[in-house]
Amino acid sequence: MAKTSITTLNMKRKFDVPAEKVFDAWTKADMIKKWMFTMEHTNKVAESDPRVAGTWEIVDHRDGKDYRAIGEYKVVEPPTKLVFTFKMPQFSDLEDDITVEIESLESGCEMIFTQEINVIHEEGWTTEDIEKAHKDWKKETEQGWHYMFLGLKELVETGKITYPSF
Repeated sequence: MAKTSITTLNMKRKFDVPAEKVFDAWTKADMIKKWMFTMEHTNKVAESDPRVAGTWEIVDHRDGKDYRAIGEYKVVEPPTKLVFTFKMPQFSDLEDDITVEIESLESGCEMIFTQEINVIHEEGWTTEDIEKAHKDWKKETEQGWHYMFLGLKELVETGKITYPSF
C-alpha cells in the first residue's frame, strides 16, 4: 500500500449574499450541479442528503468519460459549518476532508474553505520530494477550487453562471 501524508489547503472568499445562500449552494443538488466539479450541461448526477452520515455524489460527463465525486457529510450546521469527505473512486481510494465555514458579515458573508489533501508518496521519496509533492498537489487543487469558486460566486450573487467557452 502506498504511503501518504496530508497537506492543508486554506482559501477564503467573500460573497455579497447572506450565509444561508452560500450554504445552500454547497448542499442543494439543484445548485451543486451548476458549479461543484461539474457544469449544468455536462452533469449526469447531482445528489445530496445534507445530514450527518448523509452522502453526496456528482457525476460529470466530459470527453466521453464519466468523472464521479462522492462523499459523506460529517458535520451539518446550517448556515455556518459543513464538514464532508471527498473522493474520486476512479482515481483513488483516498478520501480528503473538506470543511466549509461561513461567517455572516455586516454586508454579505465570508467563506473559509479548508481541504486536508492526501498526497501519495512514491517508493524511496526524500523529504524534498514529499515537500514538492505537497506544493504541487496544493497548487493544482487550489487552482481547481479557484475556478469553481468563481462559478459559486456568480451563482449565489446572480442566480446563474455564464460558463466560458473553451
